[in-house]
Amino acid sequence: MYKMIGCDYHFISTEPMEDERKEMGWEVKTAQPYEIKSFVSKENLKKAIMIADKSDVVITGSAPDTFIEGRLKNNKLVFRYSERIFKTGRWHILSPRVLAYLYSRHYKYRNNNTYLLCASAYTAGDFAVAGLYKTKAYKWGYFPEAKTYDINQLLKLKSSKTIEILWVGRFLGWKHPEAAIEVARRLKKDNISFRLRMVGAGEKEYDIRQLIAKYNLAEFVSLEGIMPPEKVRKHMERANIFLFTSDFNEGWGAVLNEAMNSGCAVVASHAIGSAPFLIKNGINGYLYRNGDIENLYVKVKRLAENRVLREDLGCNAYQTIAGEWNAENAAKKLIALFTAKLEGKEYFAEYGPCSRALELGNNLINK
Repeated sequence: MYKMIGCDYHFISTEPMEDERKEMGWEVKTAQPYEIKSFVSKENLKKAIMIADKSDVVITGSAPDTFIEGRLKNNKLVFRYSERIFKTGRWHILSPRVLAYLYSRHYKYRNNNTYLLCASAYTAGDFAVAGLYKTKAYKWGYFPEAKTYDINQLLKLKSSKTIEILWVGRFLGWKHPEAAIEVARRLKKDNISFRLRMVGAGEKEYDIRQLIAKYNLAEFVSLEGIMPPEKVRKHMERANIFLFTSDFNEGWGAVLNEAMNSGCAVVASHAIGSAPFLIKNGINGYLYRNGDIENLYVKVKRLAENRVLREDLGCNAYQTIAGEWNAENAAKKLIALFTAKLEGKEYFAEYGPCSRALELGNNLINK
């Protein structure tokens, strides 16, 4: 955005990065000319609010509405971006507290010049339950670095006779690392040559180690611990299959972008926010029904036994990120969307970022 717009682009940060994220290697240590850290001083906060009020367009996420109160009152152009709001069930709409939140932040301005950027395939459906953004929701997401590879060279990195399977994430209940262990148990039972590498750490790590011991998988499964993003990418570049096993608590899941960009054949739970946006089932990856271990295993085994299929899905996954779901393309489409709205015109991209976000339910079925 800064390269395209220049000094008229500003990014307002409202709080410092969490220590956990810094430890994972995500800290930006170099000051950026476009960033205004509103939390470091009253002067910065005042400047940030002034810029938010004067700008042609404001995109706002979880930041307090303090920054856009003036815009909302004056019906200026605002884009809210959000992951899904009902991760644990849409019945939460019945909560008085939730209703009050939705009214004050969204419903009150439903007829305003306010739109929704959906950082989950389920965001539009969640808001639609409350009668919000029904014709005003656009596909969006998170856009980690999209690397350019020679696809043939990338495939050479994945030419090991042993199938390399990768799982990346925090060891938390809702990320279901145990599903990867169950896949490993079944692969071993079926005498398929493989190696499962699991990158991350967390409260479920002890349980995972216990399962590895219980099923005698030490020869097949390695826990790699926490590592910086660039090292995770190296593992992705060598992996044949990437497992993404989170449930509906996963907002977006940027590791999916990275794994697809690295040419992995992905098998992902349909509950993950990014999965229905990024994956065309059976073309550039596989979706499996959330929680259905049999469905998950059938697809992993199919890939493990078919090199051509693995490579086809991996190449198509790479093209999806390199050609469409990347920051440069998203920024171009976003500017086109802003320009149209400022001119009073309708705009939906044909596909990818800024195309129409459909109102998906949780019961998405994929064969």
